[in-house]
Amino acid sequence: MFWGSPHRYPRTVLVGSFQKLGWSAERHAARFTMAANASSPQSRSADAYQARSANGLALIRVTIGAMFVWVFFENLGKGLYTPAGYAGLISFYLKNSHAPAIWKAVMSLAASHAAMAAPMQGLTEISLGILLLCGLLTRPAALVAFLFLGSLWISEWGTSWIWELLVPVLASLGLAIGSAGRKWGVDAWLVQRWPSAPWWLI
Repeated sequence: MFWGSPHRYPRTVLVGSFQKLGWSAERHAARFTMAANASSPQSRSADAYQARSANGLALIRVTIGAMFVWVFFENLGKGLYTPAGYAGLISFYLKNSHAPAIWKAVMSLAASHAAMAAPMQGLTEISLGILLLCGLLTRPAALVAFLFLGSLWISEWGTSWIWELLVPVLASLGLAIGSAGRKWGVDAWLVQRWPSAPWWLI
């Protein structure tokens, strides 16, 4: 007689032993159902938290985008995208700001090439504004916005309230870190069409 043969013990004894040990299929199903029901409220709470976080990031993204569009039209009306207007603005910061000497050298170079630098700055501002408002290519756009606003913050250092530009600088960095375009943005549609898109793109 081989070990483990079904003829070694009666069938009723085997079934009774398993039931005493708690290995019946009904008890396992009940435990699994209870565990699933216990975890589902936590899952729903996490989903709701992520949705609120995405809405908050999207609101900041739209705000920064609107700021860029507003500034573009304001500067356009002031003539700051013309060579003379741009050079005059840079000259003011060269005289009055506390920017490092090496950065003032960069500003002087831009002022001496105002015919090219002025329209480039205008194009940068309106492009960033549109991309952020639409939520398109949000991460690279937000990273460029962070670097661009950071350069302006350094240029204006000492001529205005320190937090005036520092707040949108840090907000843009937050948008670059988060997936701010995947809510209320074109990136939400792109990620569905292109699931394998690089993380740094959308």
